[in-house]
Amino acid sequence: MLHHFPQLAAAALTAASVVLLLAASATDLAFRRVPNMVSALLTISGLILRAVSGSLASGLLAALAVFAMAAFCWRRGWLGGGDVKLLAAATLSLPPLLTPSFLLAVALAGGVLALLYLALSLLLRGSSAGGREAGLSALPSEALPGRAGMVRFFQRLLRIERWRIRQRGSLPYAAAIAAGAFFVLIKQ
Repeated sequence: MLHHFPQLAAAALTAASVVLLLAASATDLAFRRVPNMVSALLTISGLILRAVSGSLASGLLAALAVFAMAAFCWRRGWLGGGDVKLLAAATLSLPPLLTPSFLLAVALAGGVLALLYLALSLLLRGSSAGGREAGLSALPSEALPGRAGMVRFFQRLLRIERWRIRQRGSLPYAAAIAAGAFFVLIKQ
């Protein structure tokens, strides 16, 4: 049983990393912020994963290189600071040899996200700018018994996101980072 511990630990830490990436995506979508605690926990998880797999040095080197590259992008205004930390932490949580695949998957997911937001901004360009958004009140809180608060939350989130799209605000890039990590994990 003890000889299976490294595999069990790796599976549990990978699952924790997935949950943390989902949390980062959700908070970035809702608030356009990636909590430092999420990135810190993902970093800790990644450090343990790399130590268990015997690739701590190469994992740290890959994460440091990604952090430096992402920090350059942050200085140019292309990425948010939370995205930089999340990207480096996610790199650490993946096997170092998968770093190029991960970065490519993140770039592709980010491109899809950008195209989606661009298309939505063009679609929303002609719609009304104020008041209650059309279609959002079409989902009555009685539609999900006992879940009226969640329905109102998602309605509010949709209204806010619609406003952000119209304003051509920032993208929730944590979603692209998470999608890239999930793609690499699934292909592994």
